[in-house]
Amino acid sequence: MDSSSLTDLARQLLAGDLSSAAFLQGIAGLQSAQLDEATLDLDRRQRCGFPEVIFGAGKSVETLIALCHRLQQQGEPILVTRLNADQQASLQAAFPTANVNPRAKTFRLPGKETVGSKGRVAVITAGTSDLPVAEEALETLLWMGVTANLVTDVGVAGPHRLPQRLPELAGVAAVVVVAGMEGALPSVVGGYVPCPVVGVPTSVGYGASFGGVAALLSMLNSCAANVTVVNIDAGFKAGYVAGLIASRSRDSDAG
Repeated sequence: MDSSSLTDLARQLLAGDLSSAAFLQGIAGLQSAQLDEATLDLDRRQRCGFPEVIFGAGKSVETLIALCHRLQQQGEPILVTRLNADQQASLQAAFPTANVNPRAKTFRLPGKETVGSKGRVAVITAGTSDLPVAEEALETLLWMGVTANLVTDVGVAGPHRLPQRLPELAGVAAVVVVAGMEGALPSVVGGYVPCPVVGVPTSVGYGASFGGVAALLSMLNSCAANVTVVNIDAGFKAGYVAGLIASRSRDSDAG
């Protein structure tokens, strides 16, 4: 709950300009916003450090635009994920200055936060087919204000490629590794870096990959002690977790 808004409500109550019922209603309004098809959590930043992210799949364009407008009123950075082409076009028309990433299927609109103020993360892909998931992670990190760089196409089929790109991983707080097929890359990266590695199995692969299950099981069985794993194609989840690691690391260093 925003402390300045709460203080303002309390001041009005004490001055007699606000009834107790209106005061309680005002507090509820600081915590959530009820729209026709959705309830927006306005208190998420206070509890969890970042505002609510909007999952776009299944939502009408009207609802998405209303949710974005409400977050914009709060001065919050906005991220919407898993958007289809029609949703992307409608949001871009409603918010012309926003960043729409068709490959990541995301919509991102900065708020009051300064981009690049919360640590650094690298996002790595095994192949170019993994880019949609990797870019979802990248867009999430940028929304969180985390500096992020993308290292692409360094899978284990060409083992000489990763060592050539290791200088780009120097000093990062976490690494997101996105891989399909047999999902071996996170273990290899984990053997090179002194930070958490968030593995993201993708549904890229042939029949025996079982839509990413083979990569998921491979990553879960990683021998590298610094590797943890999120769900199949969960670029947002990986980016968010890595962003939290980077943010807390930056805050710790500042303290």
